[in-house]
Amino acid sequence: MLTLDHLTVIAPTLVEGVAHVRDCLGLDVPFGQRHGYMGTHNHLLQLGESVYLEIVALDPDGTHPGRARWFGLDDEKQVRRDWDAGHRLRGWVARTERIDDVLKGREATFGRKVGLPMGAPVFDFAIPDDGSLPWGGAAPSIIDRRGKQRSMASIADLGARLRGFSLEHPQAEALVALLQELGTDRGPVVSHGPELRYRAQIETSTGLHELS
Repeated sequence: MLTLDHLTVIAPTLVEGVAHVRDCLGLDVPFGQRHGYMGTHNHLLQLGESVYLEIVALDPDGTHPGRARWFGLDDEKQVRRDWDAGHRLRGWVARTERIDDVLKGREATFGRKVGLPMGAPVFDFAIPDDGSLPWGGAAPSIIDRRGKQRSMASIADLGARLRGFSLEHPQAEALVALLQELGTDRGPVVSHGPELRYRAQIETSTGLHELS
């Protein structure tokens, strides 16, 4: 029912996000797009097999959408605390073609379906009412592209390929049960740890690197 769509580096600013990925992978990730309907913007990088990396941050020139933004970005102090604590790869997005089924009875975890862009929606995204990350970022954000595939043509391909994706969490067993219940494909390998921590092994022309 769910398939890995993309990984998210959630940054206080795009400059910091791009610099972190450069330090980890040795790649300069190009600009992606502005989300006028969310007041955010991003840089994007293909990771192979229709999976990509998103570096996302508040757009200082954007306008407030009139509702909670995605990825917890309204809470700028928490984004900064997580960033300064080294939690930079902070989440992942899973796609489905049955978002109503995924969310039924699980709104407390994933949030409510929001059609985007608002007014002329072309995809649906689940956002908690307060904009927080599902399960603090351990569970995926859910996207439904309404039967259409995400075009990779507009996302830079610098030869990076995802070779592994894992997370540690103090409630690993409960998280594994949730992901199994949802029928998750290509999700992270989950293990027990003292706090939420993501790691992605990404191969580039200079070898295998870790993004966290």
